[in-house]
Amino acid sequence: MSPLRMIYLALAVWGAVHPMYWFIAQWRQDGFTLAALTDSWFVTPGSIGLVWDLTIAAVALTVWILAETWVRKNWLALLAVPATFLIGVSCGLPLYLFLRTRPVA
Repeated sequence: MSPLRMIYLALAVWGAVHPMYWFIAQWRQDGFTLAALTDSWFVTPGSIGLVWDLTIAAVALTVWILAETWVRKNWLALLAVPATFLIGVSCGLPLYLFLRTRPVA
């Protein structure tokens, strides 16, 4: 595995673990409900802007993944779509780059 692919993989793992730490802290505080978590995202104008920024980035990343997967036939790269929406862009983007740079037969 190339050093670049190892960096992408490390970023994907970090992008999964680090945000999840904060989500779990939120759930411990308010209970394990998606409503409480999403309510906390819309507290200040700054957090609302960040939510929309990440939502738009997630949609753009998904369009890119779908378009490239269709052309390259690298179907494994589609795993980055659920990672993006279930974990976050911080995991989905480096995971896609990791999967995209693998040798395809």
